[in-house]
Amino acid sequence: MVDVTDATFEAEVVQRSHEVPVVVDLWAEWCGPCRTLGPILEKVIDATDGKVVLAKVDTDANPQVSAAFQVQSIPAVFAMKDGKVADGFIGAQPEWAVTEFVNRLIPTEEQTELQQLIEAGDEASLRKALELDPDNADAVVGLAELLVVDGKADEALELIERIPPSADTRRVAALARTGVDAVGGDIDAKLDALLLNVKTDDDARQEFVDLLELLGPDDPRTAAYRRKLTTALY
Repeated sequence: MVDVTDATFEAEVVQRSHEVPVVVDLWAEWCGPCRTLGPILEKVIDATDGKVVLAKVDTDANPQVSAAFQVQSIPAVFAMKDGKVADGFIGAQPEWAVTEFVNRLIPTEEQTELQQLIEAGDEASLRKALELDPDNADAVVGLAELLVVDGKADEALELIERIPPSADTRRVAALARTGVDAVGGDIDAKLDALLLNVKTDDDARQEFVDLLELLGPDDPRTAAYRRKLTTALY
């Protein structure tokens, strides 16, 4: 259990939740139900042997945290995983309900194995991860990237069709279509040459868009060339 303040919330809760689920208990000294719920939370979470962490926030002393959760009444309890709210409840709860709430946060053996395989990151591990969870986005993207590097672009493109489009899938698809060396050399010259044909040549337009995808949104050329593409098309 850790007492969290406005100043430590980011490190102790948001960042910590990427490593282990964090239960945030918003309470105040004057709150009777809080004094009832607090010991139950501590007992149940202590029984997880570190698989779940309890963060207690005094709402009177830390108004920023309360505002972030839009708390209107206490006790208010929120579970944080991977930097996001995963679950929660308002008001005092019996021990059995708190136990169910906390247990839902603990990964199963299969989920733990899946995460370990994804973190390993090699092709064999990622293929094994997809046997456990065929639509796992992290495993799909990770394996697709490896396939592109190995020259298996068609398999990579087929693989990422399993999951909904995202910034990651668009990047991998662009890499598969253009090649791993696409952003090397004078990419401005490539884009300028393609720009001449984007209106009438579908392949040129796709390659142009793919190159911008590989440059990424932080590259100032991306926005500039997107404007040029719009002008060329319309």
